[in-house]
Amino acid sequence: MSGRYTDQDVEHYERPRRHTRPRTKERPSYDDALDGMVVTVDRGRYTLLVEGRTVTAMKARPLGRKGVVVGDRVRVVGDTSGAEGTLARVVEVADRTTVLRRTADDDDPVERVIVANADQLVVVTALADPEPRPRLIDRALVAAYDARMQPLLCLTKADLADPESLLVTYRSLGVPWLVTQRGGDLSELRERLRGRISVLIGHSGVGKSTLVNALVPDADRQVGHVNAVTGRGRHTSTSAIMLPLPATDGRDGGWIVDTPGIRSFGLAHVEPERLIEAFPDLDEMTEDCPRGCTHGADEPECGLDEAVRTGDADPERVESFRRLLVARSEPPY
Repeated sequence: MSGRYTDQDVEHYERPRRHTRPRTKERPSYDDALDGMVVTVDRGRYTLLVEGRTVTAMKARPLGRKGVVVGDRVRVVGDTSGAEGTLARVVEVADRTTVLRRTADDDDPVERVIVANADQLVVVTALADPEPRPRLIDRALVAAYDARMQPLLCLTKADLADPESLLVTYRSLGVPWLVTQRGGDLSELRERLRGRISVLIGHSGVGKSTLVNALVPDADRQVGHVNAVTGRGRHTSTSAIMLPLPATDGRDGGWIVDTPGIRSFGLAHVEPERLIEAFPDLDEMTEDCPRGCTHGADEPECGLDEAVRTGDADPERVESFRRLLVARSEPPY
């Protein structure tokens, strides 16, 4: 035999088949899985509340890169006793009703989910010490509207400054608000939080951790101080954590999510079309806008301008909405 292959040999050649186990589309049913809620995340470990117990868990491999964040409702298997040293597995993540997200900056295409399934965003802002930062407030409001969450403006340290100069900026948007002062009564804030899952955000030094400690006496959140030179606070909270509010008069107290102090709030993921949908009265006035209209002040044929000319739209409300549009791309300070 010459050892050469003819064309006929090649034509009838069949590659040997690998003897591998056939793939299956069947997935585990996890009939024994329990429902849980993620209350904090720390370096790949998830603290869950499962049937009233605190359980530590890791993410199961089949979830792949699917993110699990504070507020997620999950299914969990394994040792769910909550005993010290035990570790359960998160095997499923339920669909989210809301997603509060941000990007690191406005040029960063990567979105970071902060909290899932919350229904209210409480923007905590000091009236003085440190001074308010309206651009950061605007960006937080944009994030709330994009997530379809109800915003609430909580103005702290009202004993140091009059809130009116700041409130006049947000009245035309219809943003609900309340004021607090150090050592003051928090009953109105408790009522606004009752029965809801509320995320508290704010830059360092505004008194957010002080509020959390007053609302949840055993929270033990570290309180920082404002630098007298820079006027900025020191970061005290290092990770988001969900805390139950005490029930009163047999009524659910709700939940709050305390988040680390923020210095920036990237909004690269927010589209103008989605933002204006949060303002139904303005949205209906843009039906005849040209394709691609951003509804900004420099758009030549925007329906908002026509509505202002005819008296169908409040000029201050339109101006405030457009300020939020600008806030998507301006620096936060």
